[in-house]
Amino acid sequence: MLQILLVIALIVLATTKLKLHPFLALLLAAILMGFLGDLGAAALIDKLVEGFGSTLRSIGIVIACGTIIGTFLERTGGAQAIAGFVLKVVGDKNAPLAVSMTGFLVSIPVFCDSGFVILSAINKALSAKTKTSLTVLAVALATGLYTTHVFVPPTPGPLAAAGTLGADVGLVVILGLVAAIPTAGAGLLWALYYASRFSVSPEDQPDNSQIPAEEECDLFRSFAPLLLPLVLIALKSVADLPSAPLGEGTLRSVLQFFGHPVIALLTGVLMVVRRKQVPAEVASKWVHESLQNAGSIILITGAGGAFGNVLRATGMADDFASNMSQWQLGVFLPFFIAAVLKTAQGSSTVAIITTAAMMAPLLEPMEMTASVAKALVVLAIGAGSMTVSHFNDSFFWVVSQFSDMDESTALRCFTAATLVQGLTAIATIAIMASLLT
Repeated sequence: MLQILLVIALIVLATTKLKLHPFLALLLAAILMGFLGDLGAAALIDKLVEGFGSTLRSIGIVIACGTIIGTFLERTGGAQAIAGFVLKVVGDKNAPLAVSMTGFLVSIPVFCDSGFVILSAINKALSAKTKTSLTVLAVALATGLYTTHVFVPPTPGPLAAAGTLGADVGLVVILGLVAAIPTAGAGLLWALYYASRFSVSPEDQPDNSQIPAEEECDLFRSFAPLLLPLVLIALKSVADLPSAPLGEGTLRSVLQFFGHPVIALLTGVLMVVRRKQVPAEVASKWVHESLQNAGSIILITGAGGAFGNVLRATGMADDFASNMSQWQLGVFLPFFIAAVLKTAQGSSTVAIITTAAMMAPLLEPMEMTASVAKALVVLAIGAGSMTVSHFNDSFFWVVSQFSDMDESTALRCFTAATLVQGLTAIATIAIMASLLT
């Protein structure tokens, strides 16, 4: 157990103080873990390569496709179209609810920091139009974005965790949405009843034309690449239930094919890259840039898989699980580990991937190998990875700088909101675990 804690501390030190890239930090940690666990040199190399390859085999294509969809949604105005639609549904008086719902939807395929940058102009326009404090709208948007960013695939973090832990992606989507609703609600309430004490007006007040009108929005093209893959993945999970609610014939076979995360996300990719308003050469450039962005995430995910496989091979995971199981922590263990990593090094995605790699060999000795249990572990990791966002998190700076908040205000309004969200999330997940496992 002490060896594992030592390696965790070294990962945190390497990524925070030494500024070592997580890919290298995780690989070096895996090698150190192998030597501490008395693995022979040949066995260590085998387990390292095996863990890296097996992880990417199941998740690499999916991460790449999800990143492509997110890029096209950003650059074709899809995020703005969704914002305009949601605002029309809930009305100007409910602007905080509108931006929270928009963030909730947009961050499923788009990174939360990118989503905030895209929607910040709309936020400022709404603040000017509705006379609502920009701080309230900023916290409502940021917490809405943050929620699905850590809970709902195809966002890379939970997607990678599902692949590492062998969790059913469709089940993670379904349960993730259930957990995300009260979590986003907690963030919205914090924005309404606490952040409202801090009045910040936008320095630059764009005119209301920045808010897309209904006729300017092709809502189908905005929503379809986002929702269709999720629906297909969810339907596959339903079709795969032991009770076979959709039968065992052609329909089930079709759903098992199109609902596989690779095919489902590829379907979404084809929907965005073949749009007539995007020239072929531009689409090709965007795909290239998307794959460049995905490369780092894929490599970190693979390194996390290598670390987990080496940890499993040493047998130290069993000892660690034995000690932890005496505390009967259940879903609180992955939450705690992810929260420590998140708070220490800042990146939610790195915290998710690293914690998933650590938890993978612990699932069996902790008797958490059932499909629902694995999905809940993924969600518990997500809950920890949002607890808390502060100075070492790029999202913290995006939220504060694009909302004209000073650091003190951002800490009290946004950082505190992420703490409230994380605690709400793990409480919700614990209740789900007691009911479903």
